[in-house]
Amino acid sequence: MAVPDVSVAVPDVSVVDAAADLAAAVREDAGRWDERGALPDEAVRAVAAAGLLAPDLPARHGGAGATPVQLGEAVAHLGGACGALRALLTVQGMTAAALLRWGSAAQRERWLPALASGERLAGFAATEREAGSALAEVGTRIEDDGEQLVVTGAKRWVTFGQSADLLLVLGRTAAGPTAVLVEGDRPGIGREPVAGQLGLRAARIAHLTFDRVRVPRENLVAPAGAGLTHTAAVALDHGRFTVAWGCVGMAEACLADAVEHAVRRVQGGVPLAEHQLVRSLLARSAVDAAAARALAERAAQARAGSPLGAVTETVAAKYAAAGAAKAVADRAVQVLGSAGCEPGGRPGRFYRDAKVMEIIEGSPQLAELHLADRLLRRAVRR
Repeated sequence: MAVPDVSVAVPDVSVVDAAADLAAAVREDAGRWDERGALPDEAVRAVAAAGLLAPDLPARHGGAGATPVQLGEAVAHLGGACGALRALLTVQGMTAAALLRWGSAAQRERWLPALASGERLAGFAATEREAGSALAEVGTRIEDDGEQLVVTGAKRWVTFGQSADLLLVLGRTAAGPTAVLVEGDRPGIGREPVAGQLGLRAARIAHLTFDRVRVPRENLVAPAGAGLTHTAAVALDHGRFTVAWGCVGMAEACLADAVEHAVRRVQGGVPLAEHQLVRSLLARSAVDAAAARALAERAAQARAGSPLGAVTETVAAKYAAAGAAKAVADRAVQVLGSAGCEPGGRPGRFYRDAKVMEIIEGSPQLAELHLADRLLRRAVRR
């Protein structure tokens, strides 16, 4: 893989520029990674060297202090090249955001610089077989055993679960949902790699088991009982924001591929771009991509003012952008025809990834309930 020498980048290169350079360098490799089912270690190192792991963390914690707009634009660049790279930024950022907001001073000092530098790769272990979107129903047990906590349970679909060496695990104590940090080398952790899933095939996804895994009590994040309403809520909100921007990148990339093909492909003696139906597909895709970007920008601006007060804007952005990515990828494959179905091709790969984007960090149905609830509450208050 040819990657830019970001380790010796000029200091004033922004995270957006670094992401653009990296996305351009890996574009041709991303299809092969998807086919092989794993993001290579050198790609992970390149992301870390570019300063793109948790770049929105403050400088005192090892981050670049990126604004929400800068973070979003950086994620869009990577999302337009490789879903697994975007997923790496998402899960790393989710864990870092949760620790920044709810971690103790000791936890922030120990773990945040390691996450920002890539010394530690994170995994957010929340989903279970009987608790997908309904995270309040998690069955993983976190029991108090004197000076230690004992974690027992099973988690599914953990992004980068095959290689994560710091897991933020959502479980349950007698006091309610709780989140705890579990180092990946603790005895009792089992990893089952997942292969051949619909999308994000290079994101090193795994199902995990925890067989009475012991961790220090100081690994508890936030008060007991606040794991869902506090820790997981912050992580998921950050995840939705980066997924939204990643989907913006996917939609814009698929639109660009469709336009390029329509201009160059000649059929029946005329370019595809001369056919009215093809133009209609391109026009609708352009509007969908632009609308998704506008809502993502609105969310970024709202988060710059108050991250905790921008939940609804973030939900709306993720809802619209995921839908746009799916629709634009669908049309791109239609315009490209057989070329859109080729192994390793970007539109076909994003066609599969986009459906996963709709589901993760909250399904469209849950987003609709959230958005409708906010609308009705405002009406009642008038």
